[in-house]
Amino acid sequence: MKSQLLIGATSSGCGKTTFTAGLLRSIKRRGMSVQPFKCGPDYIDPHYHKLAAGCESVNLDSWLSSPAHVQYLYDRYAATAEVCVTEGVMGLFDGYAKMRGSSAEIARLLDIPVVLIINARSVAYSVAPVIYGFKHFNPDIRIAGVVFNRTASTTHASYLKEACADVGVECFGCLPKINDLEIPSRHLGLTIDASFQFEQLIEKTADAITANIDIDRLLEACQQAVLPGVSITPPARLPNRGWSIAVARDEAFTFTYKENIARLEQMGEVTYFSPIKDPRLPPADLVYLSGGYPEFYLNELSANRSMLEGIRSYVENGGKLLAECGGMMYLCRSVTGMDGVSYPLAGVLPQEATLSSMRLHLGYRRFALNGTEWKGHEFHYSSIVGGDTPPLSVAQQYNVRDEMVDTPVYRYKNVIAGYTHLYWGENDIMNLWEA
Repeated sequence: MKSQLLIGATSSGCGKTTFTAGLLRSIKRRGMSVQPFKCGPDYIDPHYHKLAAGCESVNLDSWLSSPAHVQYLYDRYAATAEVCVTEGVMGLFDGYAKMRGSSAEIARLLDIPVVLIINARSVAYSVAPVIYGFKHFNPDIRIAGVVFNRTASTTHASYLKEACADVGVECFGCLPKINDLEIPSRHLGLTIDASFQFEQLIEKTADAITANIDIDRLLEACQQAVLPGVSITPPARLPNRGWSIAVARDEAFTFTYKENIARLEQMGEVTYFSPIKDPRLPPADLVYLSGGYPEFYLNELSANRSMLEGIRSYVENGGKLLAECGGMMYLCRSVTGMDGVSYPLAGVLPQEATLSSMRLHLGYRRFALNGTEWKGHEFHYSSIVGGDTPPLSVAQQYNVRDEMVDTPVYRYKNVIAGYTHLYWGENDIMNLWEA
């Protein structure tokens, strides 16, 4: 038996991420081991989880992977923790098609109770039918209790608790509205300054949770066995090729899935390098340029000419390289930043990337290549423009509605590049290059 909960909400903007981070820190302060998880493909909230809990968060996505794989991941990473906290996405029942892909689907799949966060600003007893609806909408989803956020006073909190009592749902506490409890912008980048600001926010939120939430009762109400009666099937291990695998990781390149790296480690030795700071690319049989925030470090990336030349030489000599989103931008001839300045980069791809007219592109993506179906997601503000002879896209991508999208998948020599962030927890990444 261990405490397990999914932090859901009635909608986005209720304070899930802030509450999750504060609760993770509160549990850590108690000397308990806690494993964070995140519903969906998001990279940013897991970084906040790591800052709060001191260990890496694991993404659970029922579209990127099979239900059995989601259960495998949860069982594997929950094994050594005393408490498991999963942060939901959007509203509890919001998915890409009704409930499919929602936080509720993950709660049902893992048989874990939900703690519902409700934004109590400008509402009192009217929360009663809302809570009642969430409790009874789907019998497979167990609402363990409610936490109210942004309450105005003790009197306001008493009205909310009465509403809970009248619909038979436990209230674990009420968090008052506190100034300066705001997550940094999701497009600020995970800079040192942003991390410092978030550390202060975590501490302040943890103090508020400790003072206002009955953590003991919350953990007690959410105690149960992990995946009772479920037969766990791990994915087949990848063959150890004895390879050296170089993964970009620094302030500009931060978007990697924990399980993707675990799969690379099955193939050989993973080493990390910084395209910003390191003078040269380490010896490698495979290079992985993940996404991140290169747009905030264009001057530094452009100035590191020896690294750019090393990447270009590696590619021209036939080296295998996977570049996703920001990693693809790095391979372009140049990137025009938000300041309107064009910065020369690796020049592996003849195109240019620009953020001069920022527009959000997002959504799940899938495509077939070399007999394997690949899934991922797209989230970026930049666009690809120009290019004398751009490489042809080697795959047609589709969204979750099976509609064709114009997001390309480029191949140049042994480079595979595109805006899509891939998840290969159940695939062999080598199938990108060979059938």
